[in-house]
Amino acid sequence: MSFELLEVVVLTRDLSAHGLQRGDLGTVVEIYRPSGLEVEFVTACGRTQAVVTLEVSDVRKVQP
Repeated sequence: MSFELLEVVVLTRDLSAHGLQRGDLGTVVEIYRPSGLEVEFVTACGRTQAVVTLEVSDVRKVQP
């Protein structure tokens, strides 16, 4: 599966070390080939909660 910069994605597993839960929304801010992504997660107030490097299998596309 391929992703684009600034695409909104859904986390598919808990990342308790970062305070993130499965289903949290994040934004792709960097793409590392062949299968890595840097994803930013923000709070409801718009503050950055975490920026983490993930495998593409850790996120999925948002369903329309």
